[in-house]
Amino acid sequence: MIRAWRTWQVVEHVAKCRRVAPLQNLIKRDPVSYKEEFLQQWNHYNSIRQIFKTNANEQAQHYKELVNFISQVSTCYPRETAEFPSQLSSLLLQSYGVLSPDTRKTLVQNLVMLRNKDVISSIELLKSLFPLLPRTSSSSLRSYIRKTILSDIKVANLRSQNHKLNRAVQAMLFGMVERGMSAEVIGDKGKLRAMNTPTNDQDNHHVDEAMWAVILTKELWKKGVWTDAKSVSIIAQGCFHPITKVQSASLYFFLGSEESEDPEDEDDDNVNVKALHHRREINKKTRSGDNKLRKQLKTAKKKLHNKGPTLANFSAIQLLHDPQTFGEKLYDMLNTYDKRFSLDHKILIMQLLSRVMGSHKLCVLGFYTYIMKYLVYRQLRVPSILVTLAQSVHDLTPPDAITPVIRKLAHEFVHPGVASEVIAAGLNAIREVSRRQPWAMEEDLLSDLIEYRKSKDKTVTAAARGLLRLYREVNPNMLKRRERGKEAALGFATGSAPLPYGHSAEAAVNIEGLSLLEDHLQKLREEEGVNEEDDESMWRGWDVDSDDSSDSSDEEEWMNVGSDSDNDLVIDDSDDENDQKNDTTEQAEVPKEHSVSTLATTKARPFLPSILTPADFALLNDLRLQAAAKAVETTGGSKAKRKLAELEAAAKSRSADQNPQDEFISENDILGPRKKVKADYAERVASIQKGREGRDKFGSHKGKQNKAMPSSSTNREKARNKPIMMVLSSGTVRSKKKASLREKQRKLRAHITRSKKVRH
Repeated sequence: MIRAWRTWQVVEHVAKCRRVAPLQNLIKRDPVSYKEEFLQQWNHYNSIRQIFKTNANEQAQHYKELVNFISQVSTCYPRETAEFPSQLSSLLLQSYGVLSPDTRKTLVQNLVMLRNKDVISSIELLKSLFPLLPRTSSSSLRSYIRKTILSDIKVANLRSQNHKLNRAVQAMLFGMVERGMSAEVIGDKGKLRAMNTPTNDQDNHHVDEAMWAVILTKELWKKGVWTDAKSVSIIAQGCFHPITKVQSASLYFFLGSEESEDPEDEDDDNVNVKALHHRREINKKTRSGDNKLRKQLKTAKKKLHNKGPTLANFSAIQLLHDPQTFGEKLYDMLNTYDKRFSLDHKILIMQLLSRVMGSHKLCVLGFYTYIMKYLVYRQLRVPSILVTLAQSVHDLTPPDAITPVIRKLAHEFVHPGVASEVIAAGLNAIREVSRRQPWAMEEDLLSDLIEYRKSKDKTVTAAARGLLRLYREVNPNMLKRRERGKEAALGFATGSAPLPYGHSAEAAVNIEGLSLLEDHLQKLREEEGVNEEDDESMWRGWDVDSDDSSDSSDEEEWMNVGSDSDNDLVIDDSDDENDQKNDTTEQAEVPKEHSVSTLATTKARPFLPSILTPADFALLNDLRLQAAAKAVETTGGSKAKRKLAELEAAAKSRSADQNPQDEFISENDILGPRKKVKADYAERVASIQKGREGRDKFGSHKGKQNKAMPSSSTNREKARNKPIMMVLSSGTVRSKKKASLREKQRKLRAHITRSKKVRH
């Protein structure tokens, strides 16, 4: 009896499925004619939905089919199915834990279908999908939800910015990060790493949703969909999240690093090649396993090849709201939780703080006191710490705050008791700090540091010469007379002096190489067929005292306006005329060259503009560089080479000023040129392949070179390379041991005789 009832139930279910499938196509063709059939299915859906709410495992398959049917035809009956999307969303959010994986996927797919049919808006869809990301355990469903969110926001902003959607989504993401901010900062150092996991499910949910908020914002920034300050504020808030995992993901965004905290990419980005080979050796040898290993190794090699250089996200740093408060909060977090954070995490925070300080020229003076305890050459990752210190200094940093730091660097790194690499790193760090704030250096300390240019180690010599060359440019007064160099001595003769702390440069006077720009402009005019008379005619009419205009034209252009009262304002321009005459007289007394250098006259040199624009200065710098390169090719003297090197260095510094992102230094700038850097894997493989060129697959060329007929090495050649333990028992060795004193003297005399014959 029970078996018959189950058979009837299966048959009825199959019949309903067969009825629903053709009904769907008929409704789409003629919705009005088949409205009653649809209402029957709708009532059937409501009855099953009530059963499904109490018991999710009962009638699950039938419920999914009805949901698919109503989603397909919902556009034909919008009034009847008005509550259908909210029913699906509430079921997902309220009963997500008890639903089966297939039911969850069906409900999510139907919500996306309703969005594609414009039944619901993007905001309604995203409000349903965002809470599901931290709750789902299925990687396929999580990946589908993530791609749906990103593609929906990207399509909405494809033609123009959808500000309404962006504001709503950014508010949701900011709330996801904000909900877990009240928790206690646990840290990730030592045994506390295990305590980093939240104690209850609610806290775990807040951690996951904050992590997903940061991941989605980073992805939208990377795709160029969001490039505004609000998206930066979301990740900036994540930098202060109590969970270090969320902090690291946010910090890596501003630092521009390729390190990924994404759970979807964790297995792909960190491929352990050695572990893959080891697993292949211990597992069963199959052809499918070999193909899988080959595919994984190819993917890892491709990702390693496509991985570019790490650059800071300078645009995001510039969009920070209130960078001074942001930097102070980073320092407070770093100082407060110093014992809880690991060294790697603290270096991440210090790197971001230093780049924000350097970009926005902030003064967080407590940071220099904090970092001094890490300025020891035995400290782990000390090159990264030195880079952080140098990047935090700028021209507005008070010299009194940097002077103790330079003393500590000199005391710990630059002394005879350490290796040459340590001394070079210390000198390079001092040079980078002094480049940004030269007034922090003490004269006696500078005199001691530049003495290392006489060292026998090339790296130390190069570092000391770099420091000496820096102060020859920025402040030669701190150097002794014999150390200033020729250029600095000429500067003293002209009376030039470095600008004090806090002062900015004045207008350019006596511009070097201005004649090159004049000749270049004259050449361009000649190529275009414009002579000096045409240039004069172009300026005609601009002069106030021009004689071209007649009195009649003046009378026609000017109108006499009668006064309405006797108390009109009377303007006397006699003083202005006198001042104009005095200015003309003074200008005539100025020498011709001086007037050109100060850009005061135009009549003397018609081909030179009266005001130089930034483009003119850029052209002038290029012309000076070309002239110096030409002088090196023609003369080849040391003076011309030094001039070319100075101009190239100046051009590099100007490009760094135009692109502040290039101002960030790397560890190689601190370590300097090393004698022989340890080769990486790619370099070792290239060296091995180079050694195999022109060689057979097996065998050796020993004994076969420079011979007419190929042959192996002789027994005498082989005996020279035999190990000592193999020849101790030979007759030759035993005879030498048992030889008498007379025999030894005779052999020595014969050896001396043969040597004399060879020399003669």
